[in-house]
Amino acid sequence: MKIVLPSNLATQIESHLSNDDRIVRLDLQGNLDGDPSDAEVYFHEWSYNAFFERVLSQLPNLRWLHTESAGIDHLLIPTLVARDLIMTNSAGVHAIPIAEFVLAYMLDRAKCLSNFRLAQQQDRWLSYPEVEALGLQELMGATVLIIGTGGIGQAIATRTQAFGMRVWGNCLHPRSLPGFDLVVGAEEWRTLLPEVDYLVLATPLTAQTKHLIDASVLKSMQASAYLINIARGGIIDENALIYALQNGWLAGAALDAFTVEPLPADSQLRSLPNVFITPHCSGISQQMQQRVIELFLENLALYQAGKPLRNIVDKAAGY
Repeated sequence: MKIVLPSNLATQIESHLSNDDRIVRLDLQGNLDGDPSDAEVYFHEWSYNAFFERVLSQLPNLRWLHTESAGIDHLLIPTLVARDLIMTNSAGVHAIPIAEFVLAYMLDRAKCLSNFRLAQQQDRWLSYPEVEALGLQELMGATVLIIGTGGIGQAIATRTQAFGMRVWGNCLHPRSLPGFDLVVGAEEWRTLLPEVDYLVLATPLTAQTKHLIDASVLKSMQASAYLINIARGGIIDENALIYALQNGWLAGAALDAFTVEPLPADSQLRSLPNVFITPHCSGISQQMQQRVIELFLENLALYQAGKPLRNIVDKAAGY
């Protein structure tokens, strides 16, 4: 069986393959080091998005596509949607680093860590009145609403609950889940917004969630509330968010995903003092990459045995 692998992972994966398996390496410029026309399997890495369609066109016999990402919205081009193939994602492997990033955003917000770092860089010792004026808070007793209760949402829930937070969640089919005090469905989450201190987005980007966070949602939040997006930029109406942040509808936002990435240099989000920006990196850790490889190898064994794979996604549903 021939398998197309990203060049930076090929060596780690190759040692686990059988003698009958052959690999074609794909480098960061989109170059393939062999003939991929008879390849059945393609392991897609996030770094290769820019030339995904070109690579796909060279794989006429592709039967299974695995992506290292959890979301698949960026891959659902017409060429892929029209093809009859199995598609799997890496949902679950990013849950730990993303959940830890969410806590980092929350702690930075509650403990004003950026202010203390700035004071250190300026060689300033903040006086007690200056520290008091920062308005230091506790996570204990604060309310977090997590939109999306999949693997990432659940990892966030168990960690925020451990901090003594009240944890609410929203999903299509509400049910009791570990770490959540309350899970609601449909549009019920909107009625909870006036009581929410932290709104965390952990849902896939689909036709239903595009611009889910719009002006009406932002206007419903407390002026002291904080928005965290570790999902996809398109879930937020960015123009509405900029207006809301400029006009005090909410206290601030931590954003790891944007409609256009890299975030354009002229984006107003870059200069707003109440926005914490990270470059779509919350899912990255040294341990995460090993989990991605282990998931792919497990699925490869299932594929070769003709058994159902883990993490099969529905291209029509978008997740």
